[in-house]
Amino acid sequence: MSAAPVAYEANDGVARITLGRPDVLNALDTELAAALADHAETAAADPDVALVVVRGAGRAFCSGMDRTALAAGTIGEAFFRHWVRALNCLEDMPKVSAAVLHGYSLGGGLQLALACDVRLATEDAVLGLGATRHGIIPDGSVLRLARVVGLGRAKALTLLNDDVTAAEARAMGLVNWVCPPDGVEPALATLIAKVRGASPTANAHAKRLLHESFHRDPRAMIEDVLSAQRDCLASREVAEANRAWAEGRPAVYPPRP
Repeated sequence: MSAAPVAYEANDGVARITLGRPDVLNALDTELAAALADHAETAAADPDVALVVVRGAGRAFCSGMDRTALAAGTIGEAFFRHWVRALNCLEDMPKVSAAVLHGYSLGGGLQLALACDVRLATEDAVLGLGATRHGIIPDGSVLRLARVVGLGRAKALTLLNDDVTAAEARAMGLVNWVCPPDGVEPALATLIAKVRGASPTANAHAKRLLHESFHRDPRAMIEDVLSAQRDCLASREVAEANRAWAEGRPAVYPPRP
């Protein structure tokens, strides 16, 4: 029996989604896209999960589209529907999503990372798009990249298809952190601790409002912001934050209700 194209596990509030086609550097095909979307939706619906970590097995995060499948004509509407479902879920879920990039993180790999809230790259990571070189658009990043790195840099990455190092990606804000290849687990442990130290309810509202601020007049969102703040103030998490402050200890937040 062949291995699953994407593995999933969840424990201690962290869901781990791992691309599982290491023999082809986790290249994307329809089966992988469908499994990725299904697992992202499972994590999004799990009230015990506060952080979703997306990684790649083997020597690379993701080398992009499976060129063999594309040349054979097996990449079509079904692939793109599953792909959009997966990326939108990671972007919209009411919890923190993080991508860990190592080795080749190209094409769809970078598009997948951009759908996540934050990105950690190892020093050996190579990031780039390349879609227009193959006659297609980078559908997973064309609506996101400029919001992360600015329009000028987004155009250069998209239209000229240059690859960048992890250090260059960090300098332009494309990734949040860079670590040595053997430093991923400590870096993830720090990220997990930070997520656990934040209110899940407040994070969910803040993430949603940040996204909506790109689509609406910010002043028109005031009532929505106040409604979210009322929900936060009424939550058990604010009560815990207040107790922790009074007792001089870090707050301990339960899973999101």
